[in-house]
Amino acid sequence: MKALIQRMRAGLWALCAFLLWGALAPAGATSPDEALEALLAEARARMPEACANPAGDKLMEILCNGQMRVGVRGNYPLFASRTGDGSDREGYDTDVARAIATRLGVTPEWVVVRAATRISALAEDSADLVVATMGHNTRRDTQATFIRPHYYSSETIVVGPRTQAIADWPDVVGRRVCTTIGNYANSHLVTQGVRLMLFEDGGRLPKALDEQVCTIVAHDDSFLASYLAVPEFGARFERKFGFDQVPWGMAVAQTGTESFARALQLISQIMHRDGQFLAIAQKNGVFTSFLEAQNRLWQTPSCASIAALEDPACVLPALDATPTPTQFADEINAMLAWSKANLGFAPDLPMLTSVSAFELFKSGIVNSLILVFGALMATLIFALTIGFLAVLPFWPVRLVTWAVTAVIQSTPVILILVVAAVVATAIFTYSPAVALGSAIVALGMMNGANAGQAIGEAAGSLRREGAYGRGFSLPLLRAAVGRSRAQLLSFLVNAAKGTPIASFTGAPELLSALTDITSFAAGQVTTYSVVLIFYIAVVYVVVWGCERARRALETRETVQ
Repeated sequence: MKALIQRMRAGLWALCAFLLWGALAPAGATSPDEALEALLAEARARMPEACANPAGDKLMEILCNGQMRVGVRGNYPLFASRTGDGSDREGYDTDVARAIATRLGVTPEWVVVRAATRISALAEDSADLVVATMGHNTRRDTQATFIRPHYYSSETIVVGPRTQAIADWPDVVGRRVCTTIGNYANSHLVTQGVRLMLFEDGGRLPKALDEQVCTIVAHDDSFLASYLAVPEFGARFERKFGFDQVPWGMAVAQTGTESFARALQLISQIMHRDGQFLAIAQKNGVFTSFLEAQNRLWQTPSCASIAALEDPACVLPALDATPTPTQFADEINAMLAWSKANLGFAPDLPMLTSVSAFELFKSGIVNSLILVFGALMATLIFALTIGFLAVLPFWPVRLVTWAVTAVIQSTPVILILVVAAVVATAIFTYSPAVALGSAIVALGMMNGANAGQAIGEAAGSLRREGAYGRGFSLPLLRAAVGRSRAQLLSFLVNAAKGTPIASFTGAPELLSALTDITSFAAGQVTTYSVVLIFYIAVVYVVVWGCERARRALETRETVQ
C-alpha cells in the first residue's frame, strides 16, 4: 500500500510538472533563463518527499543526491585529462560538465569512459551524463538522447609523416591506418580500401606514430591538434586531409531523462548565447571557430527564445550516418524482427543489411577461399619439392634441405608470416594481393616443410629395405609419397585450418574483413560466430576432399 501511494504521488507530481511547464512556457518563460528557472523550481519543490522514490526521474535523482555522474574520456588532451596529482580532471569537456553542475547546484563525479563504452555507460546507468568527445550521428540517435544545441564540432583527420606524400584517399588505398574502436569514421575508412589497426584508447595513436608501429593514423582533429602543436612532434608529422565534419553532443539515457534532457538543452542554449562555451574553449586552448559562430547565432532574435530549440535554422542536425541498405535489407530486418518476437533474441547482421559491410563480407569470403586454395597448393608444391630434394642421393643437397626444414619447423608460424610479408613488400608495392600472396607462401612453406620431411624419411626407409637401391628414381619418389600420404594429407588440412592467422599480416581474408566491419557496426558475437562457422565448413570440405583422395589412391594401389 505504501509503495502504491508513493507511485500515485510521483505520478501526481509528474502531471503537475507537465501542467506547470505548459502554463509557463508559452506565457512567461519564453527565454531559456526563465524556462530553466521554472523547471528547476518545480523539481526542488518536490524535495525532500520525492527523493524517497524519484520514480525514474533522472533530474530528480541528481538533485536529491547532490551529485551528477559524468562520463568523460580518460586521456584526451585539452578535453579530459588528469591533473598533475591525478586527483581531478581538466580540459574543455570537464569544465563544461562543471559549469552544468554549477547551474544545477550539484557536484560532478567523474566516470571514465572509452569510445566503445560511452553509450553503454548510459544504458547501464553507470553515468547520468556523458560529455566525452562524442560525435552526434543518426545511428547513435537510436542508442541515446543527444543534447542540442551541440557543445562542439570536429572532423576526422589523417595524420602521417611529413616525408610521405599523402593528399587524398587514393594515396592511402591498401595501407594500414590506425584508429580507435567505436569511431564512426571507421565506416568511411574501410570503404576507401584501407586496412585498420584498432586501439581502445586514442592516446595510443601518437605513440604508435612515434614508435613507427603505425605510419598513418586517423582521429578527431581536436585530439591530434594538441600533439601536432608540440614542436618535436609537429616537426615530423602533419595533417594530410580531413573528412566527416560532425557535431559533438552531450548525451543522456533514452528513458527517464525527459526533464533532465530539457534542463541540459536550456543550459546549452544559455551557455552558447552568453559565450560561456567559447570562454571555456579559449581557456583550454581548443579550436573556437564553431563556438564563435554558435555564439553569434544564439544571440540573434530568431534564436533567442526557447522555441529556437526546435528550429532547424538554429539547431544543427545530426550527421547522417545511416548506411546504404542492401537490396535485401528489408527481408533480413523482417526475419530479425520475427526472431526477436518469437524466439526472444535477434542477432546483429550488419554484413547483410549494409552495402559497405556486405561488400567487405563478400570480398572477405572470396579472399578466404583464394587463401585456402592457395595454401593447399603451396603446401603440396613445397612438400613435393622438399621431398624431391630429400630423395636425391647427393648428401650436401640433403643436408641443406634438412637444415632449411629444421629452421622452418622451429620458427613460429606468426614469425614466418611476418617475414614473408616484409620480404614481399620490400620487393613489390604493398597491396591486398601482395599480402594474400605472401600469406599463401608462408603457410605453404610451413606445412610443406613438415610434409616434405615425411616424404624424405619415407624414402630413407624404402632405401634401407633395399627395394629401390641407393640412387634416385621416380618410382622411389612415388613410393615415398605414397607411404607418407597420411602425413601429407594431415598437413594439407592443417594449412586450411591456419589460414585465419593470415589476417595478422593484413591479408584481406574473412576474419580481417569482419574485424573491419565490427570497428563501426554492432554485433561482434554474431560476426565472429560467422567466421567460426565459415572455417568449420571450409576445413570439413578439405578433410572430406583429402579423405576421398586417400581412398582413391588406396583403391588404385589395390588394383595395381
